[in-house]
Amino acid sequence: MTVRLRRGVVHSVRPERPGVVELSVEVEGESRRAIAYPELTGPVDEGDTVILNTTATSLGLGTGGWDFVVAVEGTRGTDVEHAGRVMKARYTPLQTAVSTVEEAQPDATSGTLGGMPVVAAPLHSMLAPIAAGARVAGTERIAYVMTDGAALPAALSRLVPRLRNAGLIDAFITSGQAFGGELETVTIWSGLLAARNVAEADVAIVADGPGNLGTETTWGVSALGSGNALNAATTLAGRPVASLRISFADERERHRGLSHHSRTILQRVAGPGVNVAVPALEDDAQRDAVWNALRDDRLEERHQLVEVDGAPALAELERRGVEIESMGRRPSDDPAFFLAGGAAGILAARMAAGSKAWKEDAGG
Repeated sequence: MTVRLRRGVVHSVRPERPGVVELSVEVEGESRRAIAYPELTGPVDEGDTVILNTTATSLGLGTGGWDFVVAVEGTRGTDVEHAGRVMKARYTPLQTAVSTVEEAQPDATSGTLGGMPVVAAPLHSMLAPIAAGARVAGTERIAYVMTDGAALPAALSRLVPRLRNAGLIDAFITSGQAFGGELETVTIWSGLLAARNVAEADVAIVADGPGNLGTETTWGVSALGSGNALNAATTLAGRPVASLRISFADERERHRGLSHHSRTILQRVAGPGVNVAVPALEDDAQRDAVWNALRDDRLEERHQLVEVDGAPALAELERRGVEIESMGRRPSDDPAFFLAGGAAGILAARMAAGSKAWKEDAGG
């Protein structure tokens, strides 16, 4: 393992979003962009000398591809402002104490999900169409549970505050080693229970934060964690919903049509009985390609495959002024990708509405 540390001087500071500042820093004679989390490092001002982790940028990587402030020389410091004793980013130089639902409301992390639909997505960018789909189909309360397969600091996400401001997410929960959500939990199981019992969500969406890691291998992919989320939903008597990763614009063969991520998750990670939202596609060749891949893997024998029109989700995002992209592509560039997320959100909302109607008819 190697960490590349360098000293730099801050030239400018621009607040990017809550909990994050974006910096211009002179490092080794050149101006570079960097990110600081003031809650971890203390405040950062113009003219400060900072210690930077430059490992990812020196390697030219996308995942983790920023310089990050490790410390500010002569910092005024930070302090713990709550009674929480759970550490996240544990045993790293910037481990942080959080107050968790398990500590504050232990009863809220017991019991079951009571049939709450849980949508698991393999990419952070799918969060927007899923949430919009759930909302446009009538879901009253939507919670996002961020896992720790990618970015650990919640503040790195540009998407979450935009969805919050647009009224498409009602609660934001960080689980595992991820931190900085409105609610903190220790595991994906307690995160889902907090979504149900504390946030009072009707639908939960589970996805990594930004910056998923992938390799050209079957198992070396952080997105496979969404299969564990589907299993957690089943274990807790929730209703698992898979959001498929589909693309006809990605140049990588392994991601064209139905991505190998989704195929591996549904074949080999998730247990049987998942509700799989298959987007309705106008292009017959694309529709056939997706359905043939699902049938070739015999997934209709293992799960419930439901074709859903995801277009209302994209219309809802446009109506609310939320612009979305994934890997530089917008819905007009790769409609199938975003329609798949929308379809999953709409399916989950329909399932939630059906459960609610049944409970009301039963006098629950």
